[in-house]
Amino acid sequence: MNLLIYILVYPIIWLLSILPFKILYFISDGVYLLVYYVIGYRKKVVLNNLKLSFPEKTDKELLKIRKAFYHHFVDIFIEMIKSFTVSKNSIYKRYKYTNIDFFTDLYKDGKSVVLVGPHYANWEWIMSLDSFVDYRGYAAFTKINNKYFNNKILKSRTKFGTSLVQTSKVISEMKNNQKNNIQAIYGLLSDQSPQLKKTFYWSKFLGIKVPIHTGAEMLAKRYDLNVVYMNVQRVKRGHYQTTFSLITNEATKFEDYQITDIFLEKVEKQIRANPEFYFWTHKRFKHKDKAPKEDS
Repeated sequence: MNLLIYILVYPIIWLLSILPFKILYFISDGVYLLVYYVIGYRKKVVLNNLKLSFPEKTDKELLKIRKAFYHHFVDIFIEMIKSFTVSKNSIYKRYKYTNIDFFTDLYKDGKSVVLVGPHYANWEWIMSLDSFVDYRGYAAFTKINNKYFNNKILKSRTKFGTSLVQTSKVISEMKNNQKNNIQAIYGLLSDQSPQLKKTFYWSKFLGIKVPIHTGAEMLAKRYDLNVVYMNVQRVKRGHYQTTFSLITNEATKFEDYQITDIFLEKVEKQIRANPEFYFWTHKRFKHKDKAPKEDS
């Protein structure tokens, strides 16, 4: 069945991916109308998330943000499809790094890096970073059930040299690299909701107390990694730029969850500046009423 689905669906994806960006964004405009006005995909979820995050905004303001988000939301999936066949030169023109020398200087200290960021703007094309740095690049990913699509996605996302590692195998990869003195960058998106059984820390995110991913901090402390934040901004349609900033190069000196709190502050600032580019369809606040009661 998986093979049949792949045979039927992938040719369509491939045909779409070879189209010029101009035509793809024309298609995106049409898909937006379908998704927003006809299907109404998760519109209530998005609006509820926005209401919780921005209680000070009027209904009119929230609806405006929601519409802008869905335009961008469809664009992101179109860009993911384009990634199957997009050329390196095309990505280099559309995905810029404002301070790539940052990593040239950081590399000299001999440490590896955990690169953290949110699901904001276009996080997929960060894979091109491997072409510009001396580090070996790794990105954590969750394997999908259809092995044919999984293999095709792996091939697409590793065309720039970045290796995709299943989340469950990241630690063993870090151990191996440290043992062999290999400096690496490990990309982790840490803004979504963890499973409650894997939650060690609750904190406020956009004003709401929710469970927080702490894996990046834990790994940074365990392996003495530099912690770097990636701030991706949408310059114009189909064009992005990323700026890097150091959260710390002394992770082991921080109290528990301090690094995570700094990360969350940066994410919030980024979202509040331009909320329409955040990934609002995710049920980020689904556990908000399950927070443990604080000791009185």
